[in-house]
Amino acid sequence: MCPGPLPESADVVILGAGAAGLWAAGTAAARGKKVLLLEKNPRVGVKILASGGTHCNVTTTLEGRALQEAYGRDGGRFLAPSLRRLGPHDVRHELETLGVPTEEGEWEKVWPKSRKASDVAHALLRRALDAGATVRTDAAVLDLRPGFLVRTARGDVHSQKVLVTVGGKSYPKSGTTGDGYAWLEELGHTIVRPVPALVPLVVELPWVRALAGITVPGARVWVKKRADRRRPLLFTHTGLSGPGAMDVSRWFELGPAELHVDFLPDMSEEELRTAIAQAKRIAKALPLPARLAEGLCEGVGVRGDQPGTETRKALRHALLMAVKRWTPPVSGTRGFDHAEVTAGGVALPEVDPSTMESRIVKGLFVAGEILDVDGPIGGFNFQSAFSTGHAAGLAV
Repeated sequence: MCPGPLPESADVVILGAGAAGLWAAGTAAARGKKVLLLEKNPRVGVKILASGGTHCNVTTTLEGRALQEAYGRDGGRFLAPSLRRLGPHDVRHELETLGVPTEEGEWEKVWPKSRKASDVAHALLRRALDAGATVRTDAAVLDLRPGFLVRTARGDVHSQKVLVTVGGKSYPKSGTTGDGYAWLEELGHTIVRPVPALVPLVVELPWVRALAGITVPGARVWVKKRADRRRPLLFTHTGLSGPGAMDVSRWFELGPAELHVDFLPDMSEEELRTAIAQAKRIAKALPLPARLAEGLCEGVGVRGDQPGTETRKALRHALLMAVKRWTPPVSGTRGFDHAEVTAGGVALPEVDPSTMESRIVKGLFVAGEILDVDGPIGGFNFQSAFSTGHAAGLAV
């Protein structure tokens, strides 16, 4: 809670106290700016607090070109200046300075050593307050008008500069309900259609849903010519989740797409073909969780306890394809309610990548998830929020 009256004016008003807004507030206030940070929720950093199962995968170990490539060609090019100014190493150093040491985990992830998302949120709030920023919660913004006049549920505020960091539409329970799109469109910006990203996939097959809880740690998951990931795949009661499925999920919101899965990417097709043919029990030829192996057999009409030599060649080949090139019928995603991030948002050519200032409206800045840039699971979206927020904080 950050109670107190709203000042009538500020050098810069920041709308949204998430990862980008909190970081920007601390950076701008440290430069001597009179900063007012407004948050619609009763507390700041709500998505930070919920991230990573409340453990907060705060950034990645990747740097340089590999880091930029994670955001795609356009996203990586746009983020390059801000990532150079504040990269993953810099984020970790700053958190360490704030009393939140970090540690590396699998899949290039970085976590607070405490594994407490609250430590990260509290540290970023403390950074902003100690620098002199004024933070107000329960201050939902109703409208943003040229000039700038920020109309809120608690009164109006005037400012020469405004930074919009209200996020997208993912996980609306956290307060990210897409409010900023209308404000920015009204001010002349183009909004690339927002769609859910990093969201579970829906698969209607009963045998798939019966495998809920099973994880394949290193599956290869891809959508042709669009995305190719080597990450854990999780079966759920509604279909498929885990980083593997969620990293490619955006494509099922943008038009027709086909999911491909290789459950055993380290095993060649020829090795698996031989193992199936020679198996005394065909399901045992698949070095996968037993229930999954049986499910794949069932899916192609093969009895799991049947010897390979007594199984028709066509059925053995069908099982091989089910393991190495499975194409489940994905009927869609679970939508914004279950999405970790939003793809789409403010068109990148309309924002200066060095300062995050609008090329349309002088004095208007945009950072974080509301921009048309997003990355895969693994701390990339927090990193882009911190980096763009920092760039804006240095420029406002």
